[in-house]
Amino acid sequence: MGYNRGDDGGEELFSRRRFGGFLAAAAVPVTAAALTACEPSVGPAPSASGTGVPPTPAATPAGTSPESTPTAIPSASPEPANPSATAPAPSSPAASAPGPQHSLTDPASPWVVVNKHRPLSPAAFIPPDLVQPAVRLAVSGEAALLNGTTAAAAERMFAAAATAGVVMTLASGYRSYVTQTSTYNGYVATRGQAEADTASARPGFSEHQTGWSFDIGDGGGACSFQPCFAEQPAAVWAKANAHRFGFIVRYPWMYHETTGYYYESWHLRYIGVEAAGDMAARGIPTLEEYFGLEAAPAYL
Repeated sequence: MGYNRGDDGGEELFSRRRFGGFLAAAAVPVTAAALTACEPSVGPAPSASGTGVPPTPAATPAGTSPESTPTAIPSASPEPANPSATAPAPSSPAASAPGPQHSLTDPASPWVVVNKHRPLSPAAFIPPDLVQPAVRLAVSGEAALLNGTTAAAAERMFAAAATAGVVMTLASGYRSYVTQTSTYNGYVATRGQAEADTASARPGFSEHQTGWSFDIGDGGGACSFQPCFAEQPAAVWAKANAHRFGFIVRYPWMYHETTGYYYESWHLRYIGVEAAGDMAARGIPTLEEYFGLEAAPAYL
């Protein structure tokens, strides 16, 4: 699953907390003009479908990357999926989705939903098939790993992007329970738990731990993990094409009250070609809505 990077944790050159504070103080609607009033420029605002304030992140000091340092990983084995949650409710859009139905609770399932109301079970889950995809890497160690299914899909997507003249990099992949614990506890120690919960996922609540998610960077290296990344060729291409390879932008613009995280144009999540294409065709922006689940703006 920092800089309120969705379920990440970390801090880059641009403070989204400062960015959100600017808009709150101005007390004006979120518009393209408001968004471009800050440095660095975010450029034209993505199409908004709701209301709210833009990103407010916090994270690891620039130059440090908890994802890129291999760490000891606790032994764990996945528990069987909850039989009552092996498929979405009949009333949810996903109930009529093409292709096979999958568990929403089993962390080894491409449909597992991890958010601030839905921790992983077991909390220290480790994907059994972690591999390093044959793509351009901007990280090393555990952060360069994905589960086998996601890695294969990422290779196809990166190759298609390259054919279109767009260079993507893998900027952050798998993140272990140990890494997430260290990152989160660092926030609690320096800022207190309330603020830590706005900047970093609690251990066991990170999509990155499943191996189904990863962050992309642009080959030019600009705006990594910053709001302005939405303007970069890699982000623009992924937003328009990722569904063809089974991916969605997990934390879309203006749906933080549903997902619990502000817009992350770099954070992609694999759910399968059928489901991702179905979400795109129906214009359903979040997994919570697609699977008929409650919104998860904050921890319970």
